[in-house]
Amino acid sequence: MQVILIATQKGGAGKSTLAAHFGALAAREGRAILVDADPQGSLSFWHRQRAAETPLLVKADAAAIPDTLDRARREHADWVVIDSPPHNAPLISALMSRASLTLIPVRPGPFDLDAVGATLAMARSLDARIACLINAAPPMTRSNRPTSIVAETRTVLTELGAPVLPGQVSQRASLSHALISGQSVTEYDPGSRAADEVGAMWSAVVESLRPAAQARRTRR
Repeated sequence: MQVILIATQKGGAGKSTLAAHFGALAAREGRAILVDADPQGSLSFWHRQRAAETPLLVKADAAAIPDTLDRARREHADWVVIDSPPHNAPLISALMSRASLTLIPVRPGPFDLDAVGATLAMARSLDARIACLINAAPPMTRSNRPTSIVAETRTVLTELGAPVLPGQVSQRASLSHALISGQSVTEYDPGSRAADEVGAMWSAVVESLRPAAQARRTRR
């Protein structure tokens, strides 16, 4: 079972949006469970609008998370995607220790880059596996190159020693339109640039987990 935690100690990074889109993609690959651990409940709102029966969703507070993950494992879930609350360092720390991978969404700009340091420090203290993801970015240029602010953000994150997934998820209206209807953008507008970016980012997440899964099988 792969547990993907989407976490940052700064609000407004787009955690819930990513959790919804990634959860729908995970459900295509196996039994997937979304865990809404954010009191704001944005992920739960999306799920209530959703017509499809998958992924399943569980609303869980800090005390319920361990039991939720244990139950997911007993029920042979393949994927668990957790939307965590910002500004709750103890809970984020506890979740990081249980996650296969912690995704840290970063919007291009000084405020997000300033805030990411605390999340990176926490991950390092726990020896947690992490990857940064450039989210809500300006769309690429006509020559299909990232804008200067995105390139600068990637450089700063690399200099901080943070692994950064390739590509970006751009700020596009179709991402929000999909959420209103309880869909992922790959369902709402397949073939769009937004769907391509989200799909490519999910593929990068899956690929980043593959070496760890292979290592576990080797140890067995």
